[in-house]
Amino acid sequence: MTVKIVTDSSNTMEKNLAEELGVTIVPLTTLIDGVVYSDFDIKEGQFLELMRASKALPKTSQPPVGLFAEVFSDLAKDGSQIIAIHLSHALSGTVEAARQGAILSGADVTVVDSGFTDQATKFQVFQAARMAKDGATKDEILSAIEEVKEKTELFIGVSTLENLVKGGRISRVTGLISSLLNIRLVMIMKNHLLEPVAKGRGNKTFKKWFDDFIANLAGKNVAEIGISFAGSANYAQEMRERLQPLVPAPISVLETSSIIQTHTGEDAWAILVRYE
Repeated sequence: MTVKIVTDSSNTMEKNLAEELGVTIVPLTTLIDGVVYSDFDIKEGQFLELMRASKALPKTSQPPVGLFAEVFSDLAKDGSQIIAIHLSHALSGTVEAARQGAILSGADVTVVDSGFTDQATKFQVFQAARMAKDGATKDEILSAIEEVKEKTELFIGVSTLENLVKGGRISRVTGLISSLLNIRLVMIMKNHLLEPVAKGRGNKTFKKWFDDFIANLAGKNVAEIGISFAGSANYAQEMRERLQPLVPAPISVLETSSIIQTHTGEDAWAILVRYE
C-alpha cells in the first residue's frame, strides 16, 4: 500500500526536494498588524521586514483542523496511508490539530510529533519520504523516523531575548537584564524543552560555543547537518564553511520559518545534526 508524507511549513526544507519526493506541506499562518500571512505567501527576508515594522509581536497560528481533514481526505482518495510529521507540541498546537483533522477525515493517518522543528524535523520527513518512494511499509517508515529522532540534535542561538520576553517564554526582568548586558544565548532542544548550554556577552559567546561544538564532533559519525538563520545569512555561511569538511552530505543553509523567527527574533541561527 502506498504511503504519503505530510508535514507543516515550520519544517525548513528545500521546496524543490519536497516536491520531488512528493511531500505535502500544510502552511502555518501569522497575524501582523491585522493582516494574515500564509507561510506560502512570504518570500525570503519579507517576514523579518514585516516584524521589524510592526509595533507588536506577530501572532502565529497552526493550520485549522478542517484544513488538515481536507488534505488527508484528498490524499487518501486512492487508498493511500498517510504519515504526518509535525513540529513539537511544546512549540505549537499543530500536532493536535493534525490529530483532530485525521479523525474527521476518516483516512488512515498516523500523526508523528517530531520532537523538534525546522531542519531537525526535515531529517525525519525526508527519510520517511525517500522510504515511501521506495515502497516501504508504514511500520518500516515509522520505525526509521523514531531512529532518526533519537540520533538528532538541535542547537539554537539567539542574539536578543526581546521576542522571547514578548512571547512570554521568559520573564520580562530576565529579558531586560540580558538586553542591557548584550547577552547571547545558545540552547539545545531536549524532550521538547529548550535548555541553555552557553550564555555570555557579545558574539564571542557564539564563537566559543561553536569552537567547542566542532571539537566535540571529532570522532563522531555525522550523517548530515543543516543550518538555519533569521536575518542575515553571513554567520550561517561562516559556520557552513567550517562544518562542511566534517560532513559527507552538502550542508543546507536556509532561512527559518515565520513561527521560529517570531520567537527567536533577528540574527538567530540553528544547527541541526543527524548522526549515523
